[in-house]
Amino acid sequence: MYSHNFRAFFRISIALPLLALSLQAQPKVVQILDEELQRNFSALKKSDPAPYFMSYELFEQEAMSVTGTLGTLQGSTAGKSRSLDVSIRVGETKLDNYRQIRGDRPQFAGGIPMPLEDEPNALRRRLWLETDRVFRGAGQRLMNIKTNQQVKLEGDDKSGDFSPAPPVVKFETVAPIRFDTRQWQERVRKWSQYFSDKPEVLSSNVAVVVQRELKTLVTTEGTKLQHGRSYARILISARGKAGDGMNLSASETFEAEDVSRLPDEKTVQKAVEKVYQKLAALLKAPLAEPYTGPAILSGKSAGVFFHEIFGHRIEGHRQKDESEGQTFTKMVGQKILPDFLSVKMDPTLHQMAGIDLYGWYNFDDEGVVARPVSVVKAGVLENFLMSRSPINGFPVSNGHGRKQLGAEVVSRQSNLVVESSKAVSNAELRKQLVEEIKKQNKPFGLYFEEVSSGFTITSRRGLQAFSVVPVMVYRIFPDGRPDQLIRGADIVGTPLTSFSKIAQTSNETTVFNGYCGAESGQVPVSASSPALLVSEIEISLRERSQERPPFLERPTASKVTGGSL
Repeated sequence: MYSHNFRAFFRISIALPLLALSLQAQPKVVQILDEELQRNFSALKKSDPAPYFMSYELFEQEAMSVTGTLGTLQGSTAGKSRSLDVSIRVGETKLDNYRQIRGDRPQFAGGIPMPLEDEPNALRRRLWLETDRVFRGAGQRLMNIKTNQQVKLEGDDKSGDFSPAPPVVKFETVAPIRFDTRQWQERVRKWSQYFSDKPEVLSSNVAVVVQRELKTLVTTEGTKLQHGRSYARILISARGKAGDGMNLSASETFEAEDVSRLPDEKTVQKAVEKVYQKLAALLKAPLAEPYTGPAILSGKSAGVFFHEIFGHRIEGHRQKDESEGQTFTKMVGQKILPDFLSVKMDPTLHQMAGIDLYGWYNFDDEGVVARPVSVVKAGVLENFLMSRSPINGFPVSNGHGRKQLGAEVVSRQSNLVVESSKAVSNAELRKQLVEEIKKQNKPFGLYFEEVSSGFTITSRRGLQAFSVVPVMVYRIFPDGRPDQLIRGADIVGTPLTSFSKIAQTSNETTVFNGYCGAESGQVPVSASSPALLVSEIEISLRERSQERPPFLERPTASKVTGGSL
């Protein structure tokens, strides 16, 4: 059973663009990696089983961050690291050591620490030892796969394990980090101080993060590639506990390609105040009740909704894995969404609706050039997201082989974009919701303004269900009463049923940026969508803690006076 989390990005590993094409000659580190790759490949070709493909991928990461709480610094860090992943395929493209058998996924990559300097001997020693380790594991796994084939039935998909891709030779540079640590420390102190006298807030923090990453890939097919990205981010969060024990939180984030593009101090200060206002309102809000009826999902909520119930189910490797539910495997060319909806995945997009996107890249983690993929057009399924692992009817990659350091590549989402040919204003969408509430004779409908995360199960052994975790949810009354904020509601459902309930969309697109966790680790993604009117949605009650709020009174801020000895 596999689960996939689409979270509001509360981690220090985000990424947004700042690239410049390098016209320099082949970098020294590329030469070192390539020479050692060719040396080891030539030697191992004499082995049995012999490799037919090898690659070295070097991950270089640099990050600076400042974190504060209640007017004080919690941390101020700066660091740089290099790590290595080695891939070796033994056997042949039709059957190799990366074959997946009923959920048994290969794991060879190790994310091995590497020297920061381009010193040939130091780098080659690590490359040599890691290559030896991976090769031994590859040979053993291929033997196990062949044995398994003798005693197990074959799956429906008879395609091979590795597809061709043209070699790429390109060297990009990523601009150095620009970060005035002292300036950001003072700002973080100021912003985080706001929560100091707020009794409802049990804990809070403000973080500013800047990160730069550079990936170097060399393969025995001739690919020699350097590419990467940079980003800057501000995260504001606050947490509290309701009287019935439910843990609640609120947050605001800002993302940009560079520190200079982050908002000014006043804008961030307003966001800090907004976080407190949201948390205070949630703590007073009544508890949700199980409900089925009409609702509007804001653009951000709809983006997560599509990411969970749709995006994971069109990742190519799931169509081949016999342990997967394979919801859409045999539905290419068939209608799966309302005919006014189209969906594409486009890693070449850097912005949408004025917001920088997380899910962009120029090359995927197999060195394949990024490209937009039309997945659904006018409701009809056209494509799956493909890595270099082929499936029936889709023999080559479309640039969606992705992973985090230390994981193995599978097909993953990038920038999901939902488009609609049946769009109305937000005011008209709300009017249609009220009409639907009356039509169904419901006491109220729901408006999902903000979500924090999502979860889905695609395994055959599971229920083929999904859950989206809202933060700000409102009851909308048909008689014109003010909207009522509620807490503790989770959206639940199954994919095909949920798709059939989409009735209308707004004409404004909004963006949710986050990190998605699945088989190949955490990768940056985004989901952009207009708001959705659905004729029926189901919510369930969220689990809540049995712990009471603190017994002791909150300490009051006091001044410390000095004395003399």
